[in-house]
Amino acid sequence: MQNLPKKVRSKKLNARVDLTAMVSVSFLLIIFFMVVGELSKPKAMEYYTPDCGDECFLGGCYRPDENRSTTVLLDKNNKIIVYSGLIYAPIATPKGMQYGKNGIRKELFDRNKTVLEYSAALGKPGRGLTVIIKPSKKSSYGNLVDIIDEMKIIGITSYSIVDYYTPEEEKLLASK
Repeated sequence: MQNLPKKVRSKKLNARVDLTAMVSVSFLLIIFFMVVGELSKPKAMEYYTPDCGDECFLGGCYRPDENRSTTVLLDKNNKIIVYSGLIYAPIATPKGMQYGKNGIRKELFDRNKTVLEYSAALGKPGRGLTVIIKPSKKSSYGNLVDIIDEMKIIGITSYSIVDYYTPEEEKLLASK
């Protein structure tokens, strides 16, 4: 017999792939898309209008409920003017206020309590006060933050910040 060279067999390597990093990345992507999906949902506030009954055909149903609205005008030197209802037919006369628990906080708390009773009497409990905050160009950013803090303290969740003044409101700010 002849001396034949032996075949050299190659060593078989272990063909395992470590997927630990892939699993980590996939979980991070899943969490990312869940958070993005939740944050991209539109947030809306309900806008309540009065119950009109037979007035609907006249277009009266689309008026805001002036019994539930209060407007807060902010001006320079921590000046606040508050009125409830509409400016040309206010429920109470506009009055000047100060910040703090005996000023604007007490006024808004009492008004919110009255509005909650009014809403409960109409058979729609839980509809609280809607506050329209109107800072003037002369008011400071701190005044706006202070009034929003008051909303949070009182528990008023329905408020809006508007930068438009009617001519009547401008006259009111100039006079007081």
